[in-house]
Amino acid sequence: MASSQQFHFISGLPRSGSTLLAALLRQNPRFHAGMSSPVGSLFNALLAQFSAGSEFGPVITQEQRHRLLGGIFTNYYGDVADTPVVFDTNRLWCAKLPALMQLFPQAKVIGCVRNVAWVMDSIEKLYRANPYENTKLFSDDAERSTVYSRVDTLAQRNRLVGFAWSALKDAYYGEHAKSLLLVEYDLLAKAPEKVLRLIYDFIGEPWHAHDFEHIEYDAPEFDEALGLKGMHKVRPRVSLEPRRSILPPDLFEQYAALSFWQDGSGSAANVIRIKGA
Repeated sequence: MASSQQFHFISGLPRSGSTLLAALLRQNPRFHAGMSSPVGSLFNALLAQFSAGSEFGPVITQEQRHRLLGGIFTNYYGDVADTPVVFDTNRLWCAKLPALMQLFPQAKVIGCVRNVAWVMDSIEKLYRANPYENTKLFSDDAERSTVYSRVDTLAQRNRLVGFAWSALKDAYYGEHAKSLLLVEYDLLAKAPEKVLRLIYDFIGEPWHAHDFEHIEYDAPEFDEALGLKGMHKVRPRVSLEPRRSILPPDLFEQYAALSFWQDGSGSAANVIRIKGA
């Protein structure tokens, strides 16, 4: 591909620090990063046009497919072509590692993770903070009726949390796991400089000093369109604010058991864990 930009990817679970991480990385003038981009959707749409069942599939070669899919990235980020390193954020990427590694063999994937119970808690907290809005996260009244129906809906394999969790587990145990670095949200919030230094080492970039007291990122138009105001607003200071969960205890316990990345056996993935976890 003609572009000299280095592409890396931010993926993993929702409400696990991906927007915070992007807000920090973009402080480095060598880096471009942001919230979830449309590149993943464009990638899937184009892939469907030359896959089995499409009238165009038989006439498009593997080389052409490679160029077309790679061109989505280089063209979408053409307006920051002078920025050497681009991080594209999308929960889809953990499910697309075989394609990404062929397109960008040197690429790394940063997977943001968090105790799944706290992921559900964070989404539920946002839902309750918007009581006069039927967010697009739920398709009908049955799904949004109670905290139990809301959390169980989000956990389905084709929904916000369930898909991201399944894709992350796919990547964690897959053949390209060595290109994956999992970052625990709590550790990023507690020790951002230590975590960022490890990320810099992982992607092979020279260290850049970051300001953890003055962070700027918000996407109010996107969040309002989703019906979940504040979803991508990053607090100006990196910190972890302990609080009591608003989930019922049985629901919290059910989803707290899903942190598969705490077991390092059977995976070549890199994980930044809280010491002793």
